[in-house]
Amino acid sequence: MAPTCCYQPQALQEHKKLWGTFLQLYTLRSEKNWGIGDFGDLKDFIQNIARHQADFVGLNPIHSLFPANPEAASPYSPSSRQWINIAYIDINQLIEFQQNDEAQAWFNSAEIQQQLTQLRQQDWLDYSKILPLKLKGLRFAFAKFQQNSTACSDTAFHEFIKKGGEGLQIQATFDALHQHLANQYKEQWGWDFWAREYQDYHSAAVQQFRVTHKDEIEFYIWLQFIADQQLAACDAMCREKNMRIGMYRDLAVGVSHNGAETWGDKPLYCLKASIGAPPDILGPQGQNWGLTPMNPHVLKQRAYQPFIELLRANMQHCGALRIDHIMSLLRLWWIPKGDSAINGAYVSYPVDDLIAILALESQRHQCLIIGEDLGTVPKEIVSKLKHAGILSYKIFYFEFDEQGRSRALNHYPYQAMTTLSTHDLPTIYGYWQGYDFELGKKFGVYPDAKILTILQSQRVQAKEKILQRLKQYGVPFEADITPQLNSTVNTQFIHQLQRYVAHVNSGLFGFQPEDWLAMSEPVNIPGTSTQYANWRRRLAKNITDIFADNEINTLLNEVNKIRKTDSCT
Repeated sequence: MAPTCCYQPQALQEHKKLWGTFLQLYTLRSEKNWGIGDFGDLKDFIQNIARHQADFVGLNPIHSLFPANPEAASPYSPSSRQWINIAYIDINQLIEFQQNDEAQAWFNSAEIQQQLTQLRQQDWLDYSKILPLKLKGLRFAFAKFQQNSTACSDTAFHEFIKKGGEGLQIQATFDALHQHLANQYKEQWGWDFWAREYQDYHSAAVQQFRVTHKDEIEFYIWLQFIADQQLAACDAMCREKNMRIGMYRDLAVGVSHNGAETWGDKPLYCLKASIGAPPDILGPQGQNWGLTPMNPHVLKQRAYQPFIELLRANMQHCGALRIDHIMSLLRLWWIPKGDSAINGAYVSYPVDDLIAILALESQRHQCLIIGEDLGTVPKEIVSKLKHAGILSYKIFYFEFDEQGRSRALNHYPYQAMTTLSTHDLPTIYGYWQGYDFELGKKFGVYPDAKILTILQSQRVQAKEKILQRLKQYGVPFEADITPQLNSTVNTQFIHQLQRYVAHVNSGLFGFQPEDWLAMSEPVNIPGTSTQYANWRRRLAKNITDIFADNEINTLLNEVNKIRKTDSCT
C-alpha cells in the first residue's frame, strides 16, 4: 500500500507562505573557487540567505556529467541521474589536499595561481580549463587519502562503496574508461563512440579494464564519496539555520544516450528513440531534446525498481525535489533516432503506479515534490497531481485570467511554486527589453519571421497587462517604463516587480540572483547548442558582494516581510 499524498512540510500544512531562491550552482562566483561555483560556495550562499530567513535554496540538476568531455555541460543532459557532478567538489576544504606538500607547492605556484585568478575573473565558464585543473588537484588529494586515510574516513568510504552497489561501480568505471580512451583518441564523446568491445559494461573487455585500472576506478568512486559528503554538509547547514524546506534538488527528465546510465543498463532504455515535444503553432518542427527514454514495459517488469532507485538517489540531502517535465509520469513524446520531432508519437507510462511510488518515497524521505508542469499539460494528469499533493509550477509572465488580464496574485493556487523566470527563460531585464528575441533572431531560433513578429506582439500585450495590474495595486514605477520592446528598464523597476509577485497566494515563491542583479544575459537559450554559450554565463558579482549590496539586502528583507505577513487563511 502506498500513501495517497506526497509529503508536505508542517509550514505548508499550516498554509504558511514560504520563499527562497534558486541557483544555477556553477554560476556562483567567489574569491576561492576554481572558476566554477562549488559546494563550498553553496554553503556560503546558504549562510548568507539564511540571515534573511529564506525557507529554501533550489539547485539546477547536479547529476553527473562527463569529466572526460568537459564541454558537455548541460545539467539537463546528464551521463547519469544517480550520481553527482564532481565538478562541484570544493577542493580547498579537503584535508587531504591541505596536508599534501606536493599539492600545496603546485597550488601555490605562480603559474597555477595565475590560472585560477583568470578563471575566477572570466564572465563565462571555460570548462575545458576548469575540469582538468580540478581533476589534477583532486588526484593530489586522493593520493594523500590512499597513503594516510583515518580509520573514520576509511570506514565511511567503504560503507559508501557498499551502499552504492553496482550502480556506483558502473559510474566510476565509465568515467575511468572514458578518460582512458579520451587520452588516446579524439572524439570519444560517449560509449557509442568507443570500440565495440567497450560499449557494454558487462563485456569481457570492460571487466578486464576494471582489473587493470583498479586504482583509477577507485579514484572516481572517491570523488563521488567526497561530493556526497559535501552536499550533505550543505543540507545540514540548511537544517542548522532552521530553513523550513532547505535545499531543493532538480531531477532531469532523461539522460544522454551515450552516458553511464544507459551504458550500464541498456535493456531498460530504448536506445533507438529520443524524447522531446510535438509540433505546435509556435514550433512547427517540434523539439528533440536528445534524451533517451526508459522503456515503460521493462520498468513495470522490474517492479519499478529503477524508478525507485532514481527517486531515492535524488531525495538524498534535500527537503524538496523538483521534477522536470512532470508529465513524463503519464506520457512522453518519443522520436525515432535520427528523425525529426514531427514524426514522433506519445508513449504512455503507468501514471498511477508511478505517482503512488513517488508519494511513498516522498513520505519516506520527508521530501516535498514540485512538478514542472509547463507547456502542454493533458487534463487527465492535472487532477492526479493535485490529489497527490504535488506542487504545480507557475511562471508569472504566463499567468492570465479568463478575461486575458494578468492573473491577480490572490487567484494563484496555494499548491504551487510561483516564480518570474527559469533557466529556459530570459531574465526580467531580458524579458522586458525583448532581448531574448534579439538573441533568438541572431542565433537562428526563429527561422520564420512571422512567428517572431507574433511573439513580439504577444510580449507587448503581456507587458501592457502586467503594467495595468501594477497600477491597479498601486505599485509605483517610472513613466518611461512602457510595454514597448526596447523600452527603459532599470534595477528599481526589476526589484519592484519581484516585490509585487512576492505577494502571490502560492505556498512557495522563488526568485533568482540574476534578477536581484538586473542581469541581461540568459544562462540558456532553448533551441541553440553551440551557437550560444549555454550553461556558462556566471553571475555578475561574487557571493560576498551580492550580500553586501544594500539594494539587494533591502529586497530580500522586504520579500521576507511580505511572505511572513501575508496570510493565505
